[in-house]
Amino acid sequence: MNRMLLAAVMLGMTLAAWQAGADVTLTASTWVPPTHTLSVRLGMWCDEVAKATAARVKCSMLPKPVSAPPATFDSIRDGLADISFGVPGYTPGRFVFPQIAELPFSGDSAESMSVAYQRIHDRHFAKFNEHKGLKVIAVFTHGAGNVYNIKHPINTIADLQGLKFRVGGGIVNEIGKALGANVTVKPATESYELLSTGVMDGVFFPAETIASLRLDKVVKYATLFPGGLYNTSFALVMNGDTWKRIPKADQDIVAKLSGEHAARLFGRGWDEADKRGKDAMLVAKVQAVTASKEMVAAVKAKTSLVDDKWFTDAKAKGLANPAQVLEELRAEVAKAH
Repeated sequence: MNRMLLAAVMLGMTLAAWQAGADVTLTASTWVPPTHTLSVRLGMWCDEVAKATAARVKCSMLPKPVSAPPATFDSIRDGLADISFGVPGYTPGRFVFPQIAELPFSGDSAESMSVAYQRIHDRHFAKFNEHKGLKVIAVFTHGAGNVYNIKHPINTIADLQGLKFRVGGGIVNEIGKALGANVTVKPATESYELLSTGVMDGVFFPAETIASLRLDKVVKYATLFPGGLYNTSFALVMNGDTWKRIPKADQDIVAKLSGEHAARLFGRGWDEADKRGKDAMLVAKVQAVTASKEMVAAVKAKTSLVDDKWFTDAKAKGLANPAQVLEELRAEVAKAH
């Protein structure tokens, strides 16, 4: 063996040995407060990964977000941080398949919805690679979305008229339009200021936000929908190049803590946070009503077009039978409950 060949072999062996034992520290960015369930659950997931890999893969939580919430996916893809969670609906028109988890009356439990959505994502959506340049660690949803406002009780669709609502984008925006509501897409983190200053009259949100975003200080009325008026979808993503830097053996460990495991972790956190939000409403004496059967029926009639639009958009992107996939999602929700 000549010297050059020997040197090449030795270099290859050295690099392989280095890679096998390489430690990777993931910079983690979160755009909600450290006490919010999203930040807490991201920290829990990072702790699980560190423990399972004997700290060969661990996280370093950044003191502030690397971008505004709508730019999260791009900031992680571009390497401003290694891992974070984002809301596909914050960038309207960019993502189609996540909207299935946001369609009306899909489920009350974030844990059940998240597990079901993860299964459907793996089965039908992952191959379309809508999150190009990113490693999708998990997809999940928040709990049942409801209607909160500072003006008056909402017992009929007519009661929505004339009020200005903050929404998060995606399907909830389409639902608001279908109901004839005046909706504006804004990040969740701006909600307290929007309501307290009177710029907006209400929000479409899960109960969790009443506590985590201090909305119990401003919200006076709540209309709760059995099965949820909507659910917002999320994706926990890692920079694609960062994922490749993790040695294969540790990738396999991280993979076991990803997917359905991580979806359940985040979904369970949302359910616990929703309970805290409902407790905060009781303390603040928010006037809460459950939507009547008549109102639910009226909302379903108005929002059926939202389902139809998703069927059309998903089919245009290559999904063969969107209506069947929606049925599968709801069957998975029932199984995961």
